[in-house]
Order: sequence, then structure tokens, then C-alpha cells
Amino acid sequence: MVPFGGWDMPVQYAGLKAEHEAVRTGAGVFDVSHMGEFRISGPDALKFLQHVTPNDVSKLKTGRAQYNWLPNEQGGLVDDIYIYCQAENEYLMVVNASNIDKDWAHLESLKSGFDVQLANESDHWALLAVQGPKAESLLQPHVDVDLSAKKKNAFFAAKLFGFEVRLARTGYTGEDGFEVFVEAKNAEVLWNKLLALGIAPAGLGARDTLRLEAGFPLYGHEFSDQIHPLSSHYTWVVKDKDFYGRAALQQAPTQKLIGLKLDKVPVREGYPVKVGGQVVGQVTSGTTSPTLGHPIALALVNTAQADAPAFEVEVRGKDHAALRAEVPFYKGS
Repeated sequence: MVPFGGWDMPVQYAGLKAEHEAVRTGAGVFDVSHMGEFRISGPDALKFLQHVTPNDVSKLKTGRAQYNWLPNEQGGLVDDIYIYCQAENEYLMVVNASNIDKDWAHLESLKSGFDVQLANESDHWALLAVQGPKAESLLQPHVDVDLSAKKKNAFFAAKLFGFEVRLARTGYTGEDGFEVFVEAKNAEVLWNKLLALGIAPAGLGARDTLRLEAGFPLYGHEFSDQIHPLSSHYTWVVKDKDFYGRAALQQAPTQKLIGLKLDKVPVREGYPVKVGGQVVGQVTSGTTSPTLGHPIALALVNTAQADAPAFEVEVRGKDHAALRAEVPFYKGS
């Protein structure tokens, strides 16, 4: 267990590799109740969300979810978020745990002039993420909804083991799965029922290796208040509309987020990335991929050197060869 965002969080249960493989081949469940949930409602809810985010929330119909950002005015991100449309002009926004207070203050500062109500429901909800190719088949006998009819990014009410929940076909592992929003008071019983199905409990360690294999950015690593988000492969998030922070995002980024693979030596956040012995950037996330069997990393490098034929990563004073790798490193089910 480790402290994380004001919570005690599990790094591992049976072990990182076993948990990682359970999610890739069967199903695992993550307790991500530390995430924040804001309800945004009122006549101007859509108009407000269109103002504070760059993705087109008007495309988000009832029962659907959308990945989005909260830009600042300096060309960085306050946070990266998910928005779930529960009804017309009623949305649930899920934010990163360490950013709850910052995000709340940001949204409150921008709501003037909008007929919108904000409610911080973070303490009300627990969030359990059931992920893996067997997630649907394991959950189906215990839920009152045909899960096979629900496409990726679906968001819907259901009863799971008799509990009133909301399910979202979303996740952070590169695999299929469902994130379960349940009242916090019912979370422990529901967790134990999921484990009784043979779903493996998984911790922060496996969550990080899974998301890195899938090429998913992590706030505080690939995104931050200072990192230009268009340096990443997520440029599709920004649509042609007016939004807060647009002018800064229109400035071309000076760095590019790339994937790297190495033969043997694992690399970590902050390690220098070089071309021809000259530092051109640094690793933002790195691990040894349990699925691929070799080290992988995401790195922010100067745009001018992003397409270099070869790189080196400095590890404890010694340079190790690295090759550019396509992101995602692994495509799941």
C-alpha cells in the first residue's frame, strides 16, 4: 500500500505480472474510487462544457461517454477528463484524484454567466473498473442489461448483483471492460462479489504497465499544467470551436511525445533521451512490458529530433540504445 492523492492505494495484490496477465487474458478489477466525480447540470450545462473543453461535447448523446481536456491559458492542461452524458443537460465529469480541488476551483472560476449547477459528488461514488477480454461474459449473468448491445463508451444504468449502479464501457488498460459507478456504502460488498467470480484484484503497478502498453497518457507524466498536450498523439481531442485556452493551444508545440523500445535495460521517468550523445528530451513513463517482454517508454523530445533514426537513454551515467516504437505498443481485445 502507498499514499496516493490522499488515499491509501494498493500497488499489488498477487504481484504486478500476474495481475497484468489476468487483465490481458481474463479479467481484473481495479479500485479507482479515488477518482473525482462532478455533476454538471442546468440549462447551460452543454454550453458551459463546450466553453471549458476542446472536444465537441455537442456530439455526446445521452448514454455516451467522451474523453476530453480542461485546458489552461498557458498551453497546458488543468487535467484530462472523461465526460458522461446521463440526460439532456446533465453530465458526470470524472477527474484525476490528485486534481480534484484544482479542477473544482477551475470550473467554479469559469461558470459566471452560465445557468449551470456544479456538484462535487466525489465522496458519494466508488468506482470499480472491471477490465479484460472476459469482463463481459463474467458480468453478464449478474446484470439486468444485455452487455453485448452496449458499444465502447456506452454509459447506462443497471442492476449488478442487485445493486443500483451505472456502467460505462470505458477503461484505462487497452482491453474491453466496464467501469462500475456504485454508491460508496455498497462498494465493499460489490468488490467481494466480483472477486468471488474469479476476477483478479489488480493494483497501481499493473494499472501503470497496462496503460503504458496501450499508449495512454498519465497526467503528471505525459500531460501537465506546463506540457503542451498537442505534443502527444491525442491531437484529435481538439475540435474546430471556441473554448477557454484555445489561443495557447494554437501555438505549435516545441516537443513531441514518442514511443521508445529497448532491448534489456528498463528506463524510468526523468531519464535523459539523447541523439548522437546530445540530450534532446526525457522519458515521461517507462517500464518493462510484461506482454512484450522488453522495456518500453514514452518520452518528450525536441520536435526537430523526433524523427531521428536512433536514440539513446542515459541510465545511471551510461547510454543505452533505443529505437522509435509505434504507439500504442500493444493493441488489446
